[in-house]
Amino acid sequence: MPSTLPIADPAPADGALPASAADGSGERDLGVYLHVPFCRVRCGYCDFNTYTASEIRGVRQSDYASQAVAELDFARGVLADAGVSDRPVSTVFIGGGTPTLLPPGDLIRMLDAVRDGWGLAPDAEVTTEANPDSVTEAGLAELAAGGFTRVSFGMQSAVPHVLRTLERTHDPARIPLVVEWAREAGLQVSLDLIYGTPGESLDDWRRSLELALAQHPDHLSAYALIVEPGTKLARQISRGEVAAPDEELQADQYELADELLAASGYSWYEVSNWASDAAHRSRHNLAYWTGQDWWGVGPGAHSHVGGVRWWNVKHPAAYADRIAAGVSPAAGRETLDAETRRVEDVLLRSRIVDGLPTEVLGDEGRKAVAELIADGLIEGRNAIAGRIVLTRRGRLLADAVVRRLC
Repeated sequence: MPSTLPIADPAPADGALPASAADGSGERDLGVYLHVPFCRVRCGYCDFNTYTASEIRGVRQSDYASQAVAELDFARGVLADAGVSDRPVSTVFIGGGTPTLLPPGDLIRMLDAVRDGWGLAPDAEVTTEANPDSVTEAGLAELAAGGFTRVSFGMQSAVPHVLRTLERTHDPARIPLVVEWAREAGLQVSLDLIYGTPGESLDDWRRSLELALAQHPDHLSAYALIVEPGTKLARQISRGEVAAPDEELQADQYELADELLAASGYSWYEVSNWASDAAHRSRHNLAYWTGQDWWGVGPGAHSHVGGVRWWNVKHPAAYADRIAAGVSPAAGRETLDAETRRVEDVLLRSRIVDGLPTEVLGDEGRKAVAELIADGLIEGRNAIAGRIVLTRRGRLLADAVVRRLC
């Protein structure tokens, strides 16, 4: 089942934010994340907050767009009452789950509610995730006409036996077709890959990378498979039915990805993300890593505004009940103190190519810089210039670097 929510303070029923949330808001971007919690099947490795038809009896997918629009209306009121700067939205990201299980008209309706509530920046990035087998040519064209600018396809692998282990349902031969449809509609294309699946060889991974690169995507993400507690995959591994991921092989796979992507003209800008140029980086994800404001809509969605973080109730039925009652769907929240915000800044900004300003570091972190340079984990020239930027080896050991910097 999906992972549990954090334990924190209760969230007020009216969603009211402390006055501190408005401090400096005019200098931050505002993004919106819309979570669509529906999937046709649950993949064995996934612990996202998603539900199949058998798990959500009494909840109708056809009602979801109206519920999301209602939360967006609620959000508009909460931010206005808190005095948070009224800014056009810079990025919209619809994730899941499988958002494209909903009709294109429902996704456009949610986007229209964002536009009506805050306005969209002239260069707004508007993305939906999609499975390759959950889109049609006409549907992608409709999304583009409705204001979407980008689609992120969950490709994961080009190798059938790897897809079977992951319990992904699409045919890898469909990837070129859906990318062509997206291109013809005028959408930017991102492809998501997973490496380290049990039974996946280095050659298998190379095959997936080569198929992905042959599509000339604007953006590519490559994530190491993590075995999350409570998932079907975790149970299979504990029973000895499937081998656990090999960390050394995963490191080799990451290095291969970085080599092939660099040779094809892609540059890394975050540990697991590459883009064809700076204009095609995911600005929505960069907003998370740089501490901007965003409102998360939907069951289990997380939000952050001015150092206040909260998360919604997880189950679609509980979410629907809160929305129908006109109260906040938040299950809990926390207000981050200055030290927590500093540590999170180190954790997140150290992962991006723009780097972490050394002025953010505490005394122990500054002392660690010389050792990290000597160990080949951060770039010496950038460190001297006042920014912490990971080397390729440092990206492989990013968590260890963060621990030393903190």
